[in-house]
Amino acid sequence: MRKIFLFMGIQGSGKGTQANRLADRYSLAHVSTGDLFRAVMKEQSPLGNELREIVNAGQLVPDDLTSRMVRDRIDDPDTQQGVIFDGYPRTVPQAEALDAMLGERGEAISRVVFFDLPREKAVERLEPRRVCSVNNAHIYHLVNNPPKQEGFCDIDGAALIQRADDTPEAITKRVDAYLQETLPLVDAYESRGLVAKLDATGDISTVTRQLEDMVEGNV
Repeated sequence: MRKIFLFMGIQGSGKGTQANRLADRYSLAHVSTGDLFRAVMKEQSPLGNELREIVNAGQLVPDDLTSRMVRDRIDDPDTQQGVIFDGYPRTVPQAEALDAMLGERGEAISRVVFFDLPREKAVERLEPRRVCSVNNAHIYHLVNNPPKQEGFCDIDGAALIQRADDTPEAITKRVDAYLQETLPLVDAYESRGLVAKLDATGDISTVTRQLEDMVEGNV
């Protein structure tokens, strides 16, 4: 049976960085809804057209559309060893959809890792964040994880950019939305005995060691 991990926490908690690390180490698929949206929007397909219209209009992507994309993604060949969900589910309907699609496959959530980080720390981390303009999975921090050459990605040499939603105002808005919408899901998963809480205030290597200890028996 595949291992299914959910990484949950406010933006800036490091769950995306850690998901990449864990996925590489254990040959798991890192499924980020943000990356999934961007990939689908590039497609010349009915789904890609529908998603572009929604995003360009400044609307939230509906739960059913998000879950449809996730459903398609988790049957890709690279998911056979397991999946780390990063940014999904975010709402109760999405959580219900995930339980249903896993149930159809005779699977269940293995572990939910909650990355615990204070709000002010999230702002401190995200404002100096930069991402590669070619591959936004290449993430840097101007203080804690700067590129070797200022302004350019170490991996492909492309220019680094600041995401539009990494301003202090945008960060605060996203954190508030998370606390209102997604935090109750953590409580629900905790009642099912699935949650492991991780102190996300440490540096990347420290958090990675904590995370590996938490999931070692589940991979």
